[in-house]
Amino acid sequence: MQQQKVRVRFAPSPTGGLHLGGVRTVLFNYLFARQHNGEFVLRIEDTDQTRYVQGAEEYIIECLRWCGLNADEGPHVGGPYAPYRQSERKAQYRQYAEQLVKDGYAYYAFDTPEELEEMRNKLKTAENPSPQYNAAARQQMRNSISLPAEETASLLEKGTPHVIRIKMPQNEEVGFTDMIRGHVQFNTNTVDDKVLLKADGMPTYHLAVVVDDYLMKITHAFRGEEWLPSAPVHLLLWKYLGWEAQMPNWAHLPLILKPDGNGKLSKRDGDRLGFPVYAMNWTDPKTNELTKGFRERGFLPEAFVNMLAMLGWNDGSGQEIFTMEELIQRFSLERVHKAGAKFDFEKAKWFNHQYLLHADNNRLAELFAPVLKEKNINASPEYVAKIAGLVKERCDFVNDIWDHAFFFFQQPESYDIAAVKPKWNDDKTQFFRNWAAVVEDHAEFTATSLEESFKTLAASMNIKPGELQLPFRIMLCGGKFGPPVFNIAEVLGKHETIARIVKGLDAINA
Repeated sequence: MQQQKVRVRFAPSPTGGLHLGGVRTVLFNYLFARQHNGEFVLRIEDTDQTRYVQGAEEYIIECLRWCGLNADEGPHVGGPYAPYRQSERKAQYRQYAEQLVKDGYAYYAFDTPEELEEMRNKLKTAENPSPQYNAAARQQMRNSISLPAEETASLLEKGTPHVIRIKMPQNEEVGFTDMIRGHVQFNTNTVDDKVLLKADGMPTYHLAVVVDDYLMKITHAFRGEEWLPSAPVHLLLWKYLGWEAQMPNWAHLPLILKPDGNGKLSKRDGDRLGFPVYAMNWTDPKTNELTKGFRERGFLPEAFVNMLAMLGWNDGSGQEIFTMEELIQRFSLERVHKAGAKFDFEKAKWFNHQYLLHADNNRLAELFAPVLKEKNINASPEYVAKIAGLVKERCDFVNDIWDHAFFFFQQPESYDIAAVKPKWNDDKTQFFRNWAAVVEDHAEFTATSLEESFKTLAASMNIKPGELQLPFRIMLCGGKFGPPVFNIAEVLGKHETIARIVKGLDAINA
């Protein structure tokens, strides 16, 4: 018998920015699919039209593209199980909801919002502060279980607004084997009669996820552990619809926790502690509020992905830096933790620093270009690439290049004169005038040749080279900072180096 092809899916709701937890779910889906030569499906779960946000779907697709997690099927690329937006699959959900009613596993509920509120107030007690619409409550409400069949038929014929709810059985044990957590068991008394089909004809997540996973032949489903309480409803729907044998294997991923480990990481935590929690910048179209993302903060996508993979997983070897190919090869659900993973922004920066160190300098120049444009600075990509190569070991983010290399793009406006003045004399002034003349005739303007001629002239004038290098640095940069001074001169070039020596001498001797 031929083994079923692995098919995994990421099914986000287009309601806002894409949180770290969401991207990690995509990543683990993607790694598992690629490892098994399977297919990765993007499905947009836009059934809740009241929460739908314009532009959120495009944002999700762009996030996946930036991370290199490209879907094989989805609303943007099509596929054999289209459409991939739940709002475009609306007609088929009622068919299955009605089948559940017909088979006695669901029922019509005609309760108004006011009646639901009255029920909650009536049944509220100290022991039960949030009463549910369950087996105990359903008999007191207006639904096809409590009402005579003739009245139900009349209400339906009149087009009375209604929902379809699952009829949860009483005191049954249902369970499944989670790919991460092992066997998980639930008692049905802990779950209410969830709405499956809303009054507007749109399905809720509970019905839609089961129907779509079945029709799209999804074999493995990864989602956050916060969805575990919904598992009994989904298990029963697979059973009631006759599809139990085709139910995907489930894996419930551990939460990403606040840095102190105290609860799930939220956007508010990022705002409070000064780090992003979204993959990319997200601007809420209703409030115009901007939430910063990892991309705009200066993270490289491969560093971001590597960091996410280590939040709740490791391969047991102690290795922390992985290429995408290595992650695909080594990923295993057996090594995914059950406990939540604390988010550490300093560690996230460390990952980015490691990738910056090994990044191609031309790529860094391209990524840094927007910073220069913002500052109205024109510089060739080749020039910026040389600078990036010199300073990247000091940077955590691409944008840090400016802080460590601004003097490459503009001559110093001020000088740390106090650092050189106490030991300054006429011999040193003469040295720099002589050396500028020597440099002028240099055919080869490299860090090695410059250092060699610098030391040769210093020796001939009986001056220690060490006493001259700091003044030279201050002439070029304005202060006691920057990469090796002769490398700075090489990148600046002959004309600019000499111009800065002349200007620096004027400032020191003023």
